[in-house]
Amino acid sequence: MAKSKDVRVTIALECTSCTGKETGAKSTGISRYTTRKNRRNTPTRLESKKYCSCCQKHTNHKELKK
Repeated sequence: MAKSKDVRVTIALECTSCTGKETGAKSTGISRYTTRKNRRNTPTRLESKKYCSCCQKHTNHKELKK
């Protein structure tokens, strides 16, 4: 069985440009990715450049707050 304080945790990455758009414009959604990170090696919030299907280009994706 896994311990409650597991070293590797599952995180969600969310597109920064989709969340910054105005609510009045027609939105196709928000791009999200899931990945795992090592809590000991990467204690800070993870940021990665991924493809956003809503913006249809590569944008920065930041880790969501839990």
